[in-house]
This record gives sequence, structure tokens and C-alpha cells, in this order.
Amino acid sequence: MKTIVIVRTGEPVPRVQERRGHFHDLIEQAIGDAWRGGYDVVDPRNDGASLPAPGSAAAFVITGSAANVPNREAWMHRTEAWLREVVGEGTPTFGICFGHQILAQALGGEVQKNPRGREMGSVSVERVADDPIFGALPARFEANVTHVDTVVRLPPGATPLARSALEDHQAVRFAERCYGVQFHPEMDGEIIRTYVEARREILVAEGFDVGAMLAEIRDAEGGRETLRNFVRRFVSSP
Repeated sequence: MKTIVIVRTGEPVPRVQERRGHFHDLIEQAIGDAWRGGYDVVDPRNDGASLPAPGSAAAFVITGSAANVPNREAWMHRTEAWLREVVGEGTPTFGICFGHQILAQALGGEVQKNPRGREMGSVSVERVADDPIFGALPARFEANVTHVDTVVRLPPGATPLARSALEDHQAVRFAERCYGVQFHPEMDGEIIRTYVEARREILVAEGFDVGAMLAEIRDAEGGRETLRNFVRRFVSSP
């Protein structure tokens, strides 16, 4: 029986990992009862790790990471080549933050540091197109974000689906069953607050009002629902 394979490209900040687990744990919690099958985890950062056959999973979900796609590390090149095979196979694929960016880069787009600056906290996301991953979500919904890089150029054939004040590509359909979101569906209010506290000194140095940012943080169920809708719509029940 096929599983959802979570491609782990990084870890949460230490306090989140201690309290709530790894990124794959957070993603499984976010998907919840939208999937009643099993999960597996693969980490492409390990040189000896073999990546699964492109058609072997019910779906692939690529996690966030503190790594930066523009650094072009060797494991990223290897992962991108594999992702091109996965998308070509048509296996349902969903990238989160770094996962969204590495999909864009793999498929012919470009990722760079966001010229508008860091985006962090709970933000309002505006839909710019209809798509099954939105389900019954309203034209605007909240999502939790933490990133400094952005997809500055979409790959050929990609469709932008949502944006925010600092990010034009909050959600993108790369192929019929391949999506990326710049926000974090797996991060609830507690998690993103912990991220803000962990980055407090950096945020203050960059001119952010950390108190105001913390006051605006929400659980952002709308962002979480996009991942659940993806699973309901594109991942076959076990």
C-alpha cells in the first residue's frame, strides 16, 4: 500500500522540535484525518540516502528548511533532478516554503532573496485564481509565514494562485497535481510565535515591531486547509 512520503529538507527551530516534533510530525498533524494511510520520511540531505522511485508514493510532501535554494548545494541539485522525474511521473506533490521554492527552481524557475524583505507571522493571503486546494476558502484567508527567499520567476506553465502584501507567489500550481505554497500550513499560532521569539534579535535589527507581530498571530486554519484539500482532492484513499 502506497504511503505519503515526506521529504525532510530541514528541521524546525529547536524549541518547536522539542515541544512538537520534526517537520514531518507537524505535517502529519496538519493533514489529520484527511489521510488515513501511512507515512514515510526520506531526507535527501544525507549523501547515502536513496530517493524513492518517482511513482512509488501516494504523494510527496517537501518540507520547509533553513537552507536557501540560491546557495545551490550539492544535495539540492540531486533533489531537483529527482523532483523533475516525480513531476513528470504525475505523482501528487506539495512543496512547503523551501519545498515550494525548490520545486520552482527544479522546474525552470528562479529563487532569490526577496527584495521586499523578510515575511513573518500571520498574514492575509489573497486568492488570485480558483483551484481545488482552496476548497470553500474565502477570497482572503490567513496563513502563517516565515521566509526570506522568494520565487522571483515562475517556471514555464506554472499558474500563480495566491499572493500577499510581500509575496506574489504564496500559492502556485506547477503542474496538474503539483503545488507549492510559500506559507506554512503545518504551523499553528503556537509554532509561529515560537519562531518569532527565536528570531527576535534579528527581527528587531531589521526594524520589525516584534510585540505587534506577536499580537497579530493566529492559528491560520485557512492556510492549513490548503494542504488538507490537496490530500483530499489528489491523493487516492488507501
